[in-house]
Amino acid sequence: MPEETITIGGKNFEVACQAGEEQFLHAAAGMLDHEAQTLIAQIGRLPEARMLLMAGLMLADRTAGVEDRLRAAEEEVERLRSEIAQLRKAPRQGANRVEVPVVPKELAESLAEIAARAEALADQIDERA
Repeated sequence: MPEETITIGGKNFEVACQAGEEQFLHAAAGMLDHEAQTLIAQIGRLPEARMLLMAGLMLADRTAGVEDRLRAAEEEVERLRSEIAQLRKAPRQGANRVEVPVVPKELAESLAEIAARAEALADQIDERA
């Protein structure tokens, strides 16, 4: 088991950990040290045991807050998954069906003839003006 030296609140500690877990130990120690440094900046020197206790409690409080937010996020994800599943099961409301009316050929020819007459009348009015 490797022995690692970690620093918390300006104090060094020798800690054993599993092989390959060193980076996780140092990350956790860094988080605890951050809380200890905050305490030292606010209060000043503290006895080692009190500093570690208070820093651990502050870290636990932060962790509890993150766990609450995580739980709420997981509940929201589950609610959204359920809603998606219901929407996938629901019959579609004709959103994919498009109906285009067919214009009879005779009507199209009549409209073209009316348009031609309207253009001719417009040309005659322009010539008189």
